[in-house]
Amino acid sequence: MLASAKSPSASAKEQGRKVAEKTTDPIRRLGLLDNEDVRVMMQGSSMVKVRSSRWQKSRHLRLLEDGLTVWCESTKSSRKAKAQQTFAVTEVECVREGCQSEALRRLSGSVPETQCFTVVFRGTRKSLDLLCPCEDEARRWVRGLRMLKERVAAMTQKEKLDQYPRADQNQDGKMSYDEVKRLLQMINIDLSEQYARNLFKVRLCSFFSTRILSRTNRCELDSDISDDRLTHCRSKQLGANRLLSFVAAQRNQFMTQNGFTMYMLSLENDVFNPDHARVHQDMSRPLAHYFISSSHNTYLTKDQVTSASSTEPYIRALNQGCRCVELDCWDGDKGEPVIYHGHTLTSKVPFKEVIETIAQYAFKASPYPLILSLENHCSVEQQAVMAKHLRTILGRKLLTKPLSEQPLKELPSPEELRGRILVKGKKHTPHLGQLGKTGSTASFSSSSDDELAGSNKNTPKKDPAKVCSKLSPELSDLVVYCRSVHFHGFKNMSDTSPNEMSSFCENDALRLIKDSGKLFVRHNSRQLSRIYPSGQRLQSSNYDPQEMWNGGCQMVALNFQTPGEQMDLNQGRFLPNGRCGYVLKPSYLCSTTSNFNPENTGGGPGHIPTQLTVRIISAQQLPKINTEKASSIVDPQVWVEIHGVAIDNARNKTQRIDNNGFNPRWDCTLSFQLQVPELALVRFVVEDHDHTAKNDFVGQFTLPFTSLRTGDHIKSTCHTLVLLDTYKIFWHFYLMITVHNFQMNLN
Repeated sequence: MLASAKSPSASAKEQGRKVAEKTTDPIRRLGLLDNEDVRVMMQGSSMVKVRSSRWQKSRHLRLLEDGLTVWCESTKSSRKAKAQQTFAVTEVECVREGCQSEALRRLSGSVPETQCFTVVFRGTRKSLDLLCPCEDEARRWVRGLRMLKERVAAMTQKEKLDQYPRADQNQDGKMSYDEVKRLLQMINIDLSEQYARNLFKVRLCSFFSTRILSRTNRCELDSDISDDRLTHCRSKQLGANRLLSFVAAQRNQFMTQNGFTMYMLSLENDVFNPDHARVHQDMSRPLAHYFISSSHNTYLTKDQVTSASSTEPYIRALNQGCRCVELDCWDGDKGEPVIYHGHTLTSKVPFKEVIETIAQYAFKASPYPLILSLENHCSVEQQAVMAKHLRTILGRKLLTKPLSEQPLKELPSPEELRGRILVKGKKHTPHLGQLGKTGSTASFSSSSDDELAGSNKNTPKKDPAKVCSKLSPELSDLVVYCRSVHFHGFKNMSDTSPNEMSSFCENDALRLIKDSGKLFVRHNSRQLSRIYPSGQRLQSSNYDPQEMWNGGCQMVALNFQTPGEQMDLNQGRFLPNGRCGYVLKPSYLCSTTSNFNPENTGGGPGHIPTQLTVRIISAQQLPKINTEKASSIVDPQVWVEIHGVAIDNARNKTQRIDNNGFNPRWDCTLSFQLQVPELALVRFVVEDHDHTAKNDFVGQFTLPFTSLRTGDHIKSTCHTLVLLDTYKIFWHFYLMITVHNFQMNLN
């Protein structure tokens, strides 16, 4: 309702009271009004922002009145700097106490560790290292940020909607036309000037509360799902207590429109099968029977020519469930090996610091074995230092001998290797070299050497017998189940020990898949294979991992620091099984006698003709892409993509919806035919349509076809698909889809 103006005599005192109430409203809604840590954060604290021993600047941090934003005051005044002076609690990935970052670790001993903490952000934003004036203040900020983060994560859909910024910007209790217009633009609604003014004349505030925040199409959605099917959804997916939380008229046990909307936007309707959110697969099979989440050049923050090397990418990769990280090791100063991309301008990070970081984060996201892929370019002396650090820092986590003294017939399982760290590298074998004074010699070539040769078609590959390097016996002894060897073809495959594995440049792997796909599948049913990007990818771009998975390759290593479609597919592949980094391959990729050929799948193993029909219904609250221009409104359209064997690869799109990012409705049905569904990934992409340039990316979500929650016994069922969360509490994207007509022809 539009409020009338107050009399001047009473307005001042009442206005002050209303302002005070409004500033505490968000904190009250979060249930934190009496929290002492939050009070200290809102009062603000003077700290020191640390980047190095030389770069240390005073900053004043304060939690703003919305309870979700932290202001970091500095002396910079540029527009870009101002935009970076705040961060939302929802942008925080974690808060680390003490000197746990590279910058703070180098100050350890010179500053009190209990007064330091690090704020780690999602995405590519740099971490914030801070030094507080006292231990109590540091503890309160660490506790407060963690508690706010947890509270926001636990918010209901209604609480999230309540966090919209107030339209009454001047807090005078009235809604002017300009304030209404700004509000509509902010929530991605475009109205003509004349229509907006007409609505304003008929009390647009009432219109907003009844027609915008209440979904305009939910009545249609309600009619799409008949009473008996909705009852089935209730009984099948919800317990009695949980169901009551959606039922407003509890005496009559009816679900109101508001209750139905909240039900549709709840986790109970996630398109991802909730049973797959935990470890649900058999983890007692040999390692070669699993896809293993793997990272390439894990130490790099950006490109492989000039970017920084850091321990931070290891933390991010391990927290994502990555189970194979790469360490490019070179001789460093003062006898300490370093990690960086050799012969480039990338910075160097001490090997010891990387191992300390790995020891701390190895099993936080997954309890299953972690593989350290060593690219060893060090002298024998510094290899011995590497071995010493591995043993002393990793301790009992490091696997140093086989689990059994019996001859190895197959690799151990992830369950048997639970909590252990394995070293992948060269291992000394007496018949390949002779013991020298400073160590043993063995055929040695890293994937970096192969990469260098493979990047130039005119450069012949080096003969392994002629590429020799001294190998430290101390380091060689740590290689147990992941012994790096050159691939010599598919002859005598049965005579090869299961603990021998080969690395392949992406181009070599693709050639094997296309020319000898069936044999490569059989090889990968028993041996581990690691695929790495071509050396020509100077910007750390990625190849398509799906083609490698089709051939049964386990360690399809990607540049985790480079976002894009390829990393979307990787995250989708390892989304199920509790995101533990191990996903069981289909049975036809695990047999040494398999006849599956990824290049010719018609009628062979894995051929289960399946029809997938997806109904794209609607979306809510898409984020604005062009935040610099307030009047910019998105024109959303949705792509549905299938990534699998070549015959299954397909994509189709909905129509675009002009000028509606708040409440677009497509109601479009797309259908796909799948021949090998067990390998297929389904990717949903939302774009902002552009007539003159490439469409802007809005958000995506990828998951395995086998993890789609389908109708089962119901003809049609609705799911909520979270595509994008920009970490601002009032922007969440949801897409409701219907998956039906799911048929499997077993004949």
